[in-house]
Amino acid sequence: MEQGPAITRRAFLAAMAATSTLALAACEPAVPDTIDSASEDSTFDPSSGEVLSQALDNGFSSGTHHVTIEVSGYGSMDVELYADSAPITVSNFCDLVQRGFYDGLTFHRVVSGFMIQGGDPNGDGTGGSGRRIKGEFTANGIANSILHKRGVVSMARATDYDSASSQFFIMQQQDTDLDGTYAAFGRVTSGMEVVDSICSKVKPQDSSGLVAKADQPVITKIALLD
Repeated sequence: MEQGPAITRRAFLAAMAATSTLALAACEPAVPDTIDSASEDSTFDPSSGEVLSQALDNGFSSGTHHVTIEVSGYGSMDVELYADSAPITVSNFCDLVQRGFYDGLTFHRVVSGFMIQGGDPNGDGTGGSGRRIKGEFTANGIANSILHKRGVVSMARATDYDSASSQFFIMQQQDTDLDGTYAAFGRVTSGMEVVDSICSKVKPQDSSGLVAKADQPVITKIALLD
């Protein structure tokens, strides 16, 4: 039986928190270290549970930057990244893009009328880059005025406010319940038909939106333009 949008969204948020927490628990020490500052050549131990609490010094911690996201069989999206609103998030995302981290990963969760989520190397909501970042949103004590409207790009996380890593989601429709509790950091400026097509064609295997691995749309490449 098909679930209504509200039920599906609640299931998605619960599943995102649960699966992300599993990955977090596997690598988090009893007392996680906190990184107070970092440079573009900083090294992070994937098993250390380090939390990036200041933006990387890689040239992407201020201003507006642009990337393209190519999805195999669906097309390309142009995305603006707003580092003035979320400098830690944008500098971390751009660092991963520069490293080619996202190339070949997938959108593993699809909730039509809500969002698509990707950027997990495990393809099931439990993976990350090995580096966690401070959540840049109001509930975590950081001002961020970006609202979760259609096309907005935001970071997935577990129940821990500082547990975001590499997974991100793109809003198909606005959801005010996410405002102030998830770190929005960008917006699709062209190519939202890619998101609409994925939401229309990809059928999740459960009410949380998880997609069977064989059916997950593949991110061919995320390219950093500036």
